[in-house]
Amino acid sequence: MEPQPWPEPAAEVARAVRAKYSGREAPLPVAVRDRFGELFADAEFACAFAATGPRGWSPGRLALVTVFQMAENLTDRQAAEAVRDRLSWAYALGLDLEDTGFDHTVLSEFRSRVVAHGLEEKVLDLLLARLKEMGLVGAGGKQRTDSTAVVSAVRDLNRLELVGESVRALVEALSAAAPDWLAQVIDVPGWSRRYGRRIDSWKMPASKTKQNALAVDFARDGFALLGAVYAPASPPWLRGLPAAQVLRCVLLQNYTRTTARNGREVVKRREKTDEGGDGLPPARMRLTSPYDTDARWSAKRETFWNGFKVHISEACATKADDDARPLPKTSAAGAPRGPKPDRAPRRPNLITNIATTASTLPDGKALGGIHQSLQRRGLLPDEHYLDSGYPSAELITGSLARYGVALITPVLLDTSRQAKAEEGFTARDFRIDWQARQATCPGGRTSVSWSPCLQAKVPKTVVTFAKSDCLPCPLRTKCTTAKSGRRQISLHAQEMHEALHQARDQQLTRDWYTDYALRAGVEGTIRQADAVTGIHRARYRGLARTHLEHAYSAAALNLIRLDAWWNGHPLDRTRTTHLARLELALTA
Repeated sequence: MEPQPWPEPAAEVARAVRAKYSGREAPLPVAVRDRFGELFADAEFACAFAATGPRGWSPGRLALVTVFQMAENLTDRQAAEAVRDRLSWAYALGLDLEDTGFDHTVLSEFRSRVVAHGLEEKVLDLLLARLKEMGLVGAGGKQRTDSTAVVSAVRDLNRLELVGESVRALVEALSAAAPDWLAQVIDVPGWSRRYGRRIDSWKMPASKTKQNALAVDFARDGFALLGAVYAPASPPWLRGLPAAQVLRCVLLQNYTRTTARNGREVVKRREKTDEGGDGLPPARMRLTSPYDTDARWSAKRETFWNGFKVHISEACATKADDDARPLPKTSAAGAPRGPKPDRAPRRPNLITNIATTASTLPDGKALGGIHQSLQRRGLLPDEHYLDSGYPSAELITGSLARYGVALITPVLLDTSRQAKAEEGFTARDFRIDWQARQATCPGGRTSVSWSPCLQAKVPKTVVTFAKSDCLPCPLRTKCTTAKSGRRQISLHAQEMHEALHQARDQQLTRDWYTDYALRAGVEGTIRQADAVTGIHRARYRGLARTHLEHAYSAAALNLIRLDAWWNGHPLDRTRTTHLARLELALTA
């Protein structure tokens, strides 16, 4: 690949486009080319391509094709056909009328190279850098972040189907890689009857006993096949097949194999409870499919899915923020045709970061990486609005403080019995002397022990009062009902304790709720991402490829929002059904 500047749109294509859209709003590809020119330079992708060999298609233009593909939710075949057929796409890419485009498989090869060289976010980085130059995004201000579930591009399998399909996947891989060797190792007709079709297409036995027996049969076949693969006489390269490594992991996670006193091998399924050390591994480590080793089962509230999480961050401006900002700079293509200041904000709300993580990763654990990405792009906000799912109490005083970002998010309320009942003395009613390592209760008694410990892997301190002080205390019924007759309180570290109570006080005020309401807008962004790009369902397998899809989807959504903002259109109008109108008319 030799980096070349994009050619200008062919004269005949430009004339046809101008004639078709004279007096009308141009489609997105035309607007993108007019306002940005060459948006993704070939040189930015040069490290992913060789300097010699047959000439390939421009990677910068393939990147733009992929963005348009996400904007219209097209398949690879449909996107390749659009390059050949649509004048607007030819105009954006600088193609002439005789250009035959490329085969749809080129897009898959392009994505593979991008992922292999860690360039998944290159397109979003380049777009945000251009928008930063134009004054449409920048550091400071307010941003909001929320996450949503992403279903992986593989079928859902239960534990029984997973083991059988993992054996079948290795048999298929060996049949293609070493058919002669496999024919000498297994009974091909017998194994073909069991593993010739996908396991999830079977009608599984209804009896629990028969299911367990079938699961053990799958495991025995798997152990036998792996034993043959790892035999000294077998070709060593067979052990490096990905399907062999997946089967090893699946069998280890779901079965135990021991030898009885009579020398007989005993294979047993692991139970869901961890009794005797034979339980299942945690969900964050457990494979769910032999075809996507990054996908994990997870649950959040009423949602249960197999796949990933995507965290979307976007700028969120209020009217007061817009009044304080300067007008955006004009682009190289000329002054924007934007709406008047009294009709729309001076800056559209654009996506500044998108992160794809394992589905089992808590939202708070992803926030550090999100802030690192924003800092790398020079887009760190002053205030960051987060969903209540984030463990904000820990983040208030955690390592994220070095970014200098104020986190606006609800903290967990006090879950003690007294706080839930709204009567009695909670931990905040006790006076804490951190230097003396003592606490004083509302009755004036001093604690007798100060014991650091770990509770749910969180460092805390348990403060205990003497039984002789608590039993005769006239306030004991408001303080404790413990059988021991004495009060204990658990405290976070001093900085965390003080910040937690301060945050709880703030979130009980009307001003805090009014301010936090700004976060709700990110729900509309998630809805738009799903409606336009289908972000809730992964197109590709693996975490890296899914993140590439999300990064290109974010770039597509930003272009759609910019086009709507330039033309003075709201992103989404409220839709009212005829039935709702009838109900309103009857109740008016």
